[in-house]
Amino acid sequence: MSFPLLTATAALPALGAVATAAVPAARRTAAKWLALTVSLATLALAITVLVRFDPDGSRYQLTESHAWIKDFGVRYELGVDGIAVALIALTAVLIPFIVLAGWHDADPLETGSRRWRPTQGFFALILAVEAMVIISFEATDVFLFYIFFEAMLIPMYFLIGGFGDRAHEHGEEAAATQRSYAAVKFLLYNLAGGLIMLAAVIGLYVVAGNFSLAQIAEARANGSLHMATGTERWLFLGFFFAFAVKAPLWPLHTWLPNAMQESTAPVAVLITAVVDKVGTFAMLRFCLQLFPEASKWATPVILVLALISIVYGALLAVGQRDIKRLVAYASISHFGFIIMGIFAMTSQGQSGATLYMVNHGISTAALMLVAGFLISRRGSRLIADYGGVQKVAPVLAGTFLIGGLATLSLPGLAPFVSEFLVLVGTFTRYPVIGVIATFGIVLAALYTLVLYQRTMTGPVRPEVSAMPDLRVRELVVVTPLIVLLIFLGVYPKPVTDIVNPAVKQTMSDVQKKDPKPEVEAAK
Repeated sequence: MSFPLLTATAALPALGAVATAAVPAARRTAAKWLALTVSLATLALAITVLVRFDPDGSRYQLTESHAWIKDFGVRYELGVDGIAVALIALTAVLIPFIVLAGWHDADPLETGSRRWRPTQGFFALILAVEAMVIISFEATDVFLFYIFFEAMLIPMYFLIGGFGDRAHEHGEEAAATQRSYAAVKFLLYNLAGGLIMLAAVIGLYVVAGNFSLAQIAEARANGSLHMATGTERWLFLGFFFAFAVKAPLWPLHTWLPNAMQESTAPVAVLITAVVDKVGTFAMLRFCLQLFPEASKWATPVILVLALISIVYGALLAVGQRDIKRLVAYASISHFGFIIMGIFAMTSQGQSGATLYMVNHGISTAALMLVAGFLISRRGSRLIADYGGVQKVAPVLAGTFLIGGLATLSLPGLAPFVSEFLVLVGTFTRYPVIGVIATFGIVLAALYTLVLYQRTMTGPVRPEVSAMPDLRVRELVVVTPLIVLLIFLGVYPKPVTDIVNPAVKQTMSDVQKKDPKPEVEAAK
């Protein structure tokens, strides 16, 4: 029996979460180092998965399958394709930086009547989320996926509500109220999506007789499983609704700005760079593969919603006064690009969307974590409270600028390649939507450069005149992310080589081929 590598990759952070939570309350530093060590060990396992994965091999690799709930046809089935491998690697890369960036975020307050939950709980919850996200990327049994898709809401709820941002202009009591509101809103929105998905999961079992993704796909391919048109469309909508809430897609997005605003910067990165990727990943793995005809039927409406997300998110980002809310609305715009690429039904669009998931995770982590370092120094999230930072903290300002330029998809940085592929893939089949979507790029340049101008340039405000530059721990967090942004911006081939075969399989599932160019290339 071969070593269960996929199980180990998800189980290690889960066991690490339990061990971290069990560290005595007086040993906060030990808990931090334990969490960091576990996250680095998980990264090592994720790299092993990446090395052992063969892009030209079978669709799902490193598979594991065991009987679980026999009476209901539920199995413990895991397997990864190129898309899952890329996102597992992204998750495993980001978690150590999230842990390091949040090193002091859950330390007890020295003054005030309220105190944070134990530091151990903060890092244990981060590891628990990592475990659930990784197994969600690995699961090829629909019911198994659903369990962890929903279970990850619990630790995220406590991270938002219990360990929120300390920077609040109206004091500690108001901050606690706002954190509670944001956490409950996050939970209710995602639970509503999950309940609708549960009904669709049950409906899928009634139709197919099992939850195995591979068996259902094979039965559909050989004609032994036929879904009535209406049934397939209703089941698709049930799945898609839950994924659109998680993604988040307009108009189901309103929980995200509150959640990111009230979270610490590392938790905000965990939300938008890690957890939300499960929604867009699931659209590719489950919606398109299980319900290909319904996916094509819903494509025009989904593309319009994605287009609204792109423009709406960017427009609202332009007008934000709060740094974190600006990044949140920018992420809504970027997720619009990802979903547009998925449902453009072209190989360029879907490859670009998958690459965008990876690149958005890195760029958002870089920008938000540097913003978090900035906010922790000043004690305010408001853009108007800053000015002239680049004169007193040039390294902080420089890394903030690179993260912002990546957010606006500057050529030479990683998001440019993915955004370009999404737009090309969309334009070849839906030219009007592709053209309108380019306005999102213009607006991204506006909100990013205005943010930098108002916070980093101009006269030095008295409140920031003594602001220290990035410390060693903070440089260790930011520098690798900047290097990745530049490397993948210049040479994205390592990622595209992994994801492209999986994209071809998805295109085959929905029986779509790329449109032929109007002008043939010269031979």
